[in-house]
Order: sequence, then structure tokens, then C-alpha cells
Amino acid sequence: FFGPFEFQVPQFRQKGTEKREVGGGTGFIISSDGLILTNKHITADSAADYTVLTNDGQKIPARVLAQDPVQDLAVIKIDQTGLATLPLGDSDKIQIGQIAIAIGNALGEFRNTVSIGVISGIGRRITAQGGGLTETLEDVIQTDAAINPGNSGGPLLNVRGEVVGINTALVQGAQNIGFAIPINKAKKDIQDVKTRGKIVTPFLGVRHVLLTKDIQQRNNLSVDYGALIVRGPEGEPAIQPGSPAEKAGTARALMPITPSGRLLPIVKWGKR
Repeated sequence: FFGPFEFQVPQFRQKGTEKREVGGGTGFIISSDGLILTNKHITADSAADYTVLTNDGQKIPARVLAQDPVQDLAVIKIDQTGLATLPLGDSDKIQIGQIAIAIGNALGEFRNTVSIGVISGIGRRITAQGGGLTETLEDVIQTDAAINPGNSGGPLLNVRGEVVGINTALVQGAQNIGFAIPINKAKKDIQDVKTRGKIVTPFLGVRHVLLTKDIQQRNNLSVDYGALIVRGPEGEPAIQPGSPAEKAGTARALMPITPSGRLLPIVKWGKR
């Protein structure tokens, strides 16, 4: 059942006249004409060539169609038709304690490794590091199904064989703490690629931190919710040059947001 859906996605980089494998991951087919969903960090090397290795031993060249760096998702394409696909489930309906099945190429060697666990948590916020990059992922699924290096981009399934998540990260040195991106977060990206050929994401161009009581107290702010526009950790501009925010004349500001998500008028201004 699982075999036809699993693909290893090795990266090859040119070294003189010889190509060598430099990495890999997992992906799964989402359309019969060869669209494959995986993680963005697997396809981050723009200098690499990508090849899909199928269960029957085929090596099929793949190209990266689109990447979503916010969700750590990517869609790649192989020139094949009539392919079997994995059904996508509804990640909004998962519950803590239900069975979770993770599939991937563990350690880049053991193809179609299947591990079973449960949904350990939902709505987690994590900061993941890899390949010199750091990213923060919101509202991810926590599972104790074993997710090893090489599993990234593989499916997290429910007992009906539906994809409810995309395996993306694990806690080094911990026992069975892994994370997956909810499949519902990927559905818009998939639809964008199918209809527009690219992923369309809103872009404002500001760096911000979500307010907490601690930040409120340290900065003597009037509220403990919303977002504060700030510079980056290395002194990067709070407002990205040329961004919609800069064109709109945005400066350092406190933007309180109600618990329901409604944006309130800005109440504090100051140049940064």
C-alpha cells in the first residue's frame, strides 16, 4: 500500500565533471501528473540537481516548481503521468492520542521506513535549525512516531492512510519527539501551484515579535498582545527596503491585536 507513494529525493552537486550525492529526503505524490510535496529545506540548494528514486529503481530527474519558506514546504515535478497519489486528510480534525504513521527514508539509507506512534501534541511552535539556516514554524503537530534524518518531507498518516502532516523536524538527543507540518497548511500552496504555477504568499516586509507579558513589562507597554516591529538580531532593518511596508511609510510601531485577531489602530510610534 505504501510502496508506490514513497520517493527519495537525493541532491547532486557538480564536482568537476563528476556529480556526487550531497543530501536527500522524502516526498510523496500529490497529483497523477507528477507533482510531489516535500520540505523546502530539502530543496534549498539552488546549485543542486534533484533526482527522484522510485521503489522500482527508476531515477527520474525532478525540478523545483515552487517553495514556501514560511511553511518549509516545496513542490517538485517529475515528467510522469498516471501516477498513484496519496489522499490528503483534514489536519484540523486530528486529536491528541490518535494513531500516527510516519514514512520516510530513514538516515537516507532505509527506504520506506514505517514507524507508528500517536499524536502527542498540536499547535506547537518550534525553532528548527539545519544547513546553517534557522526557521520558526507555527502550529505544528508533535508525534512520538520515529522521525529520523532523511524522513523530512515524508507523509504523516492517519489510520485511513490519509496524509495529515508533512514530517519536518526532530529534537536531537530526545526520545521520540518529532514534528510535522499540518497538511491543511499545504493545501493552499498545492492549489496555487496547480492553478498559477507558483506559490503566492502575502508579503509585508517587517520584522516583528509577538508580545508577551514579559516583553510588555520590560518595555512599559500598555498591552501584552499584538506585535512589535523590531530590528533583526544582527541589526537588520526592521522594515525591509523596497517592501510594501516601507512604501506605506511604516516605522517602528506597536500593533495591538485582539484575541480574535482583529487589528486595532496603532497606538505607539517611534522611528527605529
